Amino acid sequence: MLSEAMINLRQVNLLKNKFPGIKLLWLVIFSLSSLPLSALAEEINRGQIKGLDEQVQDIKKDVLALTSELSLLEEKLLFPSNTQVSLFVSLKGDKDFVLDSMQIKLDNKVVAQHLYTYKEIEALNAGGVQRIYTGNIKTGDHNLVASFIGRGSSGTEYQRNGNYTVNKAVGPRFVEIQITGSSASDQTVSFKDW
Repeated sequence: MLSEAMINLRQVNLLKNKFPGIKLLWLVIFSLSSLPLSALAEEINRGQIKGLDEQVQDIKKDVLALTSELSLLEEKLLFPSNTQVSLFVSLKGDKDFVLDSMQIKLDNKVVAQHLYTYKEIEALNAGGVQRIYTGNIKTGDHNLVASFIGRGSSGTEYQRNGNYTVNKAVGPRFVEIQITGSSASDQTVSFKDW
């Protein structure tokens, strides 16, 4: 069997030497015979790629849904409703007033600081409310100090603060910190329980 293969190989080599154009002929035959296979492979690959792309999109949707659920579970675990307090910031009044920064102290401990971007100020001026802090505190009274720095349309900087006693009972507690005033110079801090 091995000798037959060697004889066939010798015959092929003799044909190649006698007819130098045979190499080109074999190349053309091989290329033409593999063409339909490569086109079929491209179609399969395109179909597979499209299927994989759809699967990736489905997985992304699932990951986003799981992330949302995980965030809610994490919040419930870290901030149980019986000890939870959430603080929110809103702007009311003068639209020319620009809020630069906010600092929140709870029981003489800084719990939140925030520097505002242009987009955040636009959202607050449009009636938006920002959750600036969520945490745990014991039941009872707690001293809340909210301080802000802002500026008017003339560029003059204003700094104000306000004090409030948060009376924490069993269940979640929500407090809105409102920055209000008819002009930039008379902005004040007020508090509203939800």
